[in-house]
Amino acid sequence: MCGITGFISKSNTYDREKTINDMMQCIYSRGPDEAGFYCDDMACLGMRRLSIIGLDNGKQPIENEDHTLVLVYNGEIYNYPDLKKELIERGHVFTTDTDSEVILHGYEEYGPDLLNRLRGMFAFSIWNKEKKTMFLARDMFGIKPLFYGKKGKEFYYGSEIKAIFAHPDMEKEFNEAALGNYLSFQYNAMEETFFKGVYQLLPGHYMYWKDGEIAIRCYWKPQFHIQEDLTEAEAASRLKAALEDSVEAHKISDVEMASFLSGGIDSSFLTAASGFKKSFSVGFEWDEWNEVNLAKELSGELGIENYDKIITTEEYWDAVPKVQKYLDEPVADPSIIPLYYLCQLASGHVKVVVSGEGSDELFGGYTIYHTPLSLRPVKIVPKGLRRLISKIFLHCPIDFKGKQYMIRAGQDISERFIGNAYIFYPSQVRRLLKKSRGYVTPQQLTKPYYDEVSDLDDVTKMQYIDLSFWLRGDILRKSDHMSMAHSLEVRVPFLDMEVAKVALSLPPEMRVTDENTKILFRKVSRGYLPEKNARRKKLGFPVPIAKWLREDTYYKKVYKAFTSKAAEKYFNTSELLRLLKVHKAGKKNYSRKIWTVYMFLLWYEMNFEKGA
Repeated sequence: MCGITGFISKSNTYDREKTINDMMQCIYSRGPDEAGFYCDDMACLGMRRLSIIGLDNGKQPIENEDHTLVLVYNGEIYNYPDLKKELIERGHVFTTDTDSEVILHGYEEYGPDLLNRLRGMFAFSIWNKEKKTMFLARDMFGIKPLFYGKKGKEFYYGSEIKAIFAHPDMEKEFNEAALGNYLSFQYNAMEETFFKGVYQLLPGHYMYWKDGEIAIRCYWKPQFHIQEDLTEAEAASRLKAALEDSVEAHKISDVEMASFLSGGIDSSFLTAASGFKKSFSVGFEWDEWNEVNLAKELSGELGIENYDKIITTEEYWDAVPKVQKYLDEPVADPSIIPLYYLCQLASGHVKVVVSGEGSDELFGGYTIYHTPLSLRPVKIVPKGLRRLISKIFLHCPIDFKGKQYMIRAGQDISERFIGNAYIFYPSQVRRLLKKSRGYVTPQQLTKPYYDEVSDLDDVTKMQYIDLSFWLRGDILRKSDHMSMAHSLEVRVPFLDMEVAKVALSLPPEMRVTDENTKILFRKVSRGYLPEKNARRKKLGFPVPIAKWLREDTYYKKVYKAFTSKAAEKYFNTSELLRLLKVHKAGKKNYSRKIWTVYMFLLWYEMNFEKGA
């Protein structure tokens, strides 16, 4: 596991080696074990290494036999022994024991076709010295991040945005176009980041750079091939085999591994199936149903050691600015802070953990996936009438039981669902922002994805949107950045190409029913877990933001941000203060809306205010 960065430029107005080292230093926590770089008169590539595989001879950059190609790489390739054997049979000569070199020789042999053969997580760049071209790629699900910027013919990239801005030719400029969609999604759902001219390479994509021009191609996307005639027994057998194989593949390492463990089914399954001897959990002083107790109970039954930390209210708030710094862009998911402390706890004992990201998106685990099933009774009402009632209720200022149900009943799935979070609706965004011209609505961003699955059922459509947006923008962003902040590698066995093949073939009733979610996965997990763990519903991290914002200490902290110069610049502050005061009075729960704006303002102050 590493952090990578680099640039392509013919400029000699600065010290090139110092510059690449400055960029590498910005991502030091991603790889504190080693550093390495390559520079010529056009390209510089750098990496920071967290040594996991090939401890003694895995230093990067790595070059091929004739020294025409140079690679820097971040990730883990779990099928690299098989690929290495195949490449040796084809005449390639290896000088290390690492998975990094498999990518280099694999690219020589197969070109971009290599990407669909890689089982793992990755972001890498390969510089061709002779052709003066750069090839960059990101894994299928976007487990590992990759950002890039272009200025004229010059090109910059890195595992984190902050590395790009360590280059003297790159200047930070706020991308106001990202703010509107962030207010709805609670993260930036666009390719262009909150920094103008800096983009993320999307999951399942690769890029060529040549003569100042870039060409981007998609090589993989999640495609549902639902097998309606699949029996539950056959599906369970396939899923069990794929999961066992993935967990075993993800255990390849030259250092000790462990697991994250909450009270939920995903981490419980991985802890039991992996056979690791250590697990890590966090709980909260405000949570009467503290999941640490559930984790300790399961750890005892499995005969493994469990380490835990109880997070206090003060610790939570103390970590908020640190987390925003590590994220590079604002993400308003309150569960990021507990994850920050969980990674901190684990990093004191091991270098590598497994975690349950991706299970909900693939197997249908989110409670909101019940919605299409719950709306079936009203389908007998003509659609035109349902839409009229929905619009009337949507503009009704009075809240009452059943209101949201009737609003949803008259909307198409593409209107009401943009992912697991929907903080501000477009009309609310326009009311909140001082400038909404050019605002790209969530529906505009998600429409091309809905079009790709237009012939599928609503639950499957929701999963596809989450796989395409929520997973990369929230779940994997926080997992990568919080773990790397503590030099910890997080592996995600559910996000495996073989597991995905099975998951994307399951009929809807094997994913979500009226009674529960993740139906087939729960069935399979019963072979590893006690029944109570296999049946346990998704809880998530219970963070009491609503309660805190009604306490003077935290209300004043947010009030100060809502009356700041940045707030005045971008928001109608009267609307911000209305939300805050109505919430504090206990009339409505606006906590998620308030938190989303507050996280942006905190991030903006850290990046663009005086002394940033």
